[in-house]
Amino acid sequence: MRDNPVKATLASGGCAFGAMVFEFFAPGIPQICRNAGAEFILYDMEHTGLSFETLKNQFGLCRGHPLVPMVRVPRGEYHFIARALDAGAMGVMVPMVGTPEEAAHIVACAKYPPEGRRGAAFGFAHDDYAGGDVIEKMTALNARTMVIPQIETAEGLANVERIAAVPGVDALWIGHFDLTNFMGIPGQFKHPAFLAAIDRVVAACEANGKTAAFLTTDDDWVRDYAGKGFRLFAYGVDQAMLQQALGHGLGVLRTAVAAGRKQR
Repeated sequence: MRDNPVKATLASGGCAFGAMVFEFFAPGIPQICRNAGAEFILYDMEHTGLSFETLKNQFGLCRGHPLVPMVRVPRGEYHFIARALDAGAMGVMVPMVGTPEEAAHIVACAKYPPEGRRGAAFGFAHDDYAGGDVIEKMTALNARTMVIPQIETAEGLANVERIAAVPGVDALWIGHFDLTNFMGIPGQFKHPAFLAAIDRVVAACEANGKTAAFLTTDDDWVRDYAGKGFRLFAYGVDQAMLQQALGHGLGVLRTAVAAGRKQR
């Protein structure tokens, strides 16, 4: 079975870089992201209306590329986590995790016994429809699956050290906008309280051998958060990047046309 090079890289202390996809679930997206240098794609189900059928198609399109498919499920419930993994996800991110008990439940949903309670089905998308020894498969799937709770509530922040200590958790992903909302400082990403929260999450990760993760949307955030000790990054929001690039291009066109008319 395919392994998960992103998980291996992070476990060895390295960094991994990829894309988060919210809007564009076209057949070419995995190849486009890989051509851009992405090591993983993280698909969003929380805010987008993305269906499992479309998600499964995207995972299939990732097959054959050195590209790790992951997904943010809507909530930390078994029927979201296990279905996403059976469809081919190599990692699951779960929003608004507030307690270590929630984190332990998420791990249990993502792992086969004895590490968890994931139901067994083989010869499906997650094992590339192949045969083989089921004990070896369960061991390999448990090892390759990433579990990523999001820290984005006041409760999650208060419990971040205990969440980071849960066995089977691989990374903690800051949900920056929701975290500021729940802290009562919406969108204030330079607020001292938010910056202190970021430092606390990174410290909890480092103390427990876990990876701090973040979605960056501009170059300044990239530099700031790389310097803070984050090691797992997605860059940009797909629809925003298209809109910005298109807006820039159209602006250049309008300026050029206007200049050309004045010269006539």
